[in-house]
Amino acid sequence: MVPALVRKTWRDDRRALISWTTGVALFTVVYTSFYSQFQGAAELKQDALPQGMLDFLGIADMLSPAGYLQATVFSLVGPLLVLMCATTLTARTIARPEEEGRMELLLTNPLSRTAFAGQRLAATGTAVTVVAAVPLLLLMIIVPQVGMDIALSHVAAAGVGLIALVWCFTGIAFLTGAATGRRGAVLAVTGVLAVTTYMANAIGGMSDGWQWMRWLSPFHYFIGTDPLHTGWHPAHLLTLVLVGAVTTAVGVFLFDRRDIGV
Repeated sequence: MVPALVRKTWRDDRRALISWTTGVALFTVVYTSFYSQFQGAAELKQDALPQGMLDFLGIADMLSPAGYLQATVFSLVGPLLVLMCATTLTARTIARPEEEGRMELLLTNPLSRTAFAGQRLAATGTAVTVVAAVPLLLLMIIVPQVGMDIALSHVAAAGVGLIALVWCFTGIAFLTGAATGRRGAVLAVTGVLAVTTYMANAIGGMSDGWQWMRWLSPFHYFIGTDPLHTGWHPAHLLTLVLVGAVTTAVGVFLFDRRDIGV
């Protein structure tokens, strides 16, 4: 049976969840559906982009189906959308009610702080996973329909990688909120880390002397292995999941031991 606090969190966040799910779905459908029209002018469009920009975005090509999907769905905008969703929803677990002075009411539930944090995060984590899984589920249907010659197992590898990336940053956002109790801190820290690590992965891919930077970036473990061309890389996915799990555990530990603003 689903705990009451989990159900309450889902009810409170239902409008945001529906909005994010709809937005990510529309984004995925629109860009993927343009594939056949795009193919007619693919070479011209790729030639119009400087090679440096393609390298920065991690796009090997825009001519192949895998290259098109990476450029449109998995390179920048797609991850940006789901990470924004994960950050804003995770900021509601601890930081938002504490900042708004509602934490005292929530903590009147007959739960330990650890159980409270765990149930709030379980509800938000489920919601975030649903949003992050939307591109995977839609692409498994759309890719064969629009004639993309790409193995569905490779599409699945990229889609699961996106979910793992979201779990990683959800853990970071939760840790920040649990440690500070401030929604602004959650948005700032998670956003800065996302931009910084994306840049590290991009710069590391452009210069041989800076390749070591890629190993510090979650985006490398998500898309740096080029799963749309090369398939599954379980060790990289596990790394993202472990980062999310460790940061979550530390967040629960800190929340359980610090003074809470009520």
